[in-house]
Amino acid sequence: MAKIRIENLSKTYPNGVKALDSVSLEIENGMFGLLGPNGAGKSSLMRTLATLQEADAGTAFLDDIDILNQPREVRKRLGYLPQEFGVYARVTAEQLLDHIAILKGIDKKAERKELVKYLLEKVNLYDKRNKSVKGFSGGMKQRVGIAQALIGSPRLIIVDEPTAGLDPGERNRFHNLLADVGDEVIVILSTHIVADVVELCSDMAIMNLGSIVYKGSPTDALKELAGKVWSKTIERDELESYKSQFHVISDKMVAGKPQIHVLNDSNPGNGFTAVDPNLEDAFFTKINQPQTA
Repeated sequence: MAKIRIENLSKTYPNGVKALDSVSLEIENGMFGLLGPNGAGKSSLMRTLATLQEADAGTAFLDDIDILNQPREVRKRLGYLPQEFGVYARVTAEQLLDHIAILKGIDKKAERKELVKYLLEKVNLYDKRNKSVKGFSGGMKQRVGIAQALIGSPRLIIVDEPTAGLDPGERNRFHNLLADVGDEVIVILSTHIVADVVELCSDMAIMNLGSIVYKGSPTDALKELAGKVWSKTIERDELESYKSQFHVISDKMVAGKPQIHVLNDSNPGNGFTAVDPNLEDAFFTKINQPQTA
């Protein structure tokens, strides 16, 4: 069983942005959700684990491999699907996977052919093997991206914002594929989409401003809020007033009016009703809490 151990990982960019602020995490086999708003530091952490950038301080290990000091060894065991999976113009799905297999050291042509066939079948694209990847839909490109990430029997697969821009059908197909892959290796799913984590992950972390503000299961995150979330539908021009009076953790439009969720140990009155907390409530509660030293 693979395991990642990260301790006090830090990274500050030349412009002064502290992307990683003493991040410590342990991640084991299965689907792990890394949830956070845009700019939280998720991509910086993923790029560091993928050996695409160096850290300023701290340590990170994949089993006994030092990620920061043994990048070649890490890459032999890594599958990576970046947020923007670029493809070559006019290259077919079969040609692309064959090329990446060569780059990953699979020299025997017959072995590559069997592997590419297996992967295209696994991601349900074998019938599109001779089509140009550039003309694929967003969901199809992401499935090719997962196929290339599986080459070389990786122990760690990193997927960065994989469902952004996908339509609901493509997103569901991609979720099913990720769930299947996640049975065998560590899959880190970095996303700002709460539903991705709800549907796929039994373990997760919430990241904000370069720090980990929660680590645990989605279920435990919800238990922390049980009996403390209250809902009310208000008028649009009342929103700022309610935000000044209550701890509003989220607001969204429902039938043209804001529906707010507030955090309070008891019923705040004023027409609020109790609701079961959802992971979005936990997410906003964690990222909006005061940062501790």
